[in-house]
Amino acid sequence: MKIFTGPILVSIIALAGVYLWGGWSAFFLASVLAILEITLSFDNAVVNAKILSEMSEVWQKRFLTWGILFSVFGTRLILPILIVSVVSLTSPITIAMLALFDSAHYTMLLTNAESVIKAFGGSFLIMVSLKYFFDVGKRVHWFAPLEARLSRWGRVEAIEIALALALLLGVSYFAHDHVGLLLQAGLIGIILFTFTEGIAHGLGVETRGVVRTGIMLFVYLNLLDTAFSLDGVIGAFAITTSLIIIVVGLGIGAYFVRSLTVYLVRERTLESLRYIEHGAHWAIFGLALCMFVGLIVHVPEAVTAFISLGFILLSYISSRRALRTQEIADTLG
Repeated sequence: MKIFTGPILVSIIALAGVYLWGGWSAFFLASVLAILEITLSFDNAVVNAKILSEMSEVWQKRFLTWGILFSVFGTRLILPILIVSVVSLTSPITIAMLALFDSAHYTMLLTNAESVIKAFGGSFLIMVSLKYFFDVGKRVHWFAPLEARLSRWGRVEAIEIALALALLLGVSYFAHDHVGLLLQAGLIGIILFTFTEGIAHGLGVETRGVVRTGIMLFVYLNLLDTAFSLDGVIGAFAITTSLIIIVVGLGIGAYFVRSLTVYLVRERTLESLRYIEHGAHWAIFGLALCMFVGLIVHVPEAVTAFISLGFILLSYISSRRALRTQEIADTLG
């Protein structure tokens, strides 16, 4: 459990700093955000663990060091500012000043950009889940009748791209915001996934693992983390408009989630819990659909959390049951 020593120490120091800065109220809000981030991102940890297991130990360490800086400051601080800047046609410096000194105005602008963020994140995540279920090489199935059929449909060239585009187009007809921006954001999400996933898992084979264990998988993991986190960033502003509290709370949560990812890899948890990866991808599929539906009607954060945790819990129970069945069969055999 040494892997969690760093996150615990960072949490103590960060929460102590927040307390000295804003008192018990700030301490409580930062703690709530950290817990929410950890709870909602467990499926992210499972999916990342599968990818991280293909990387060398050096890049696994960089995932915790360089990656956490990108996660905290890039995804949860800089990226929302850049998105708001593009949507509002305002200088990033101006938006950054608003974020630091006029959080109420910044929150309003970020809320206005919510649809663009959901379109991007939903498109990226739907590609993650569809790519997994349409994998023709997939042999282990949780919901066997459905997943086996989806795996066979994977023989259709680029079927996941076609379905993601069709879903994005269908949602755009019912969305209330600017359709052009939504389609652009969604297309960027699909293109980014296709480009990074293709390079990380395609060229990596030809280069005998050099790319697979290096920079491209590192980039892919951080893009995946970004897509998972965007909705949480928006939800955080519903709890507090203080950028300091949000960065501290979500940053602590992100550090724990990344440490959990490394722990899952080193303990080979995915090998013993055979359906946990399936549950994580169904949770991703549910999260992506919630983002798309959120473009039409409001989807409470509690619903998203229930879907994610529900799939993870069910897959864990199924995995434990399958493990016990296998142990009994081995004993009798």
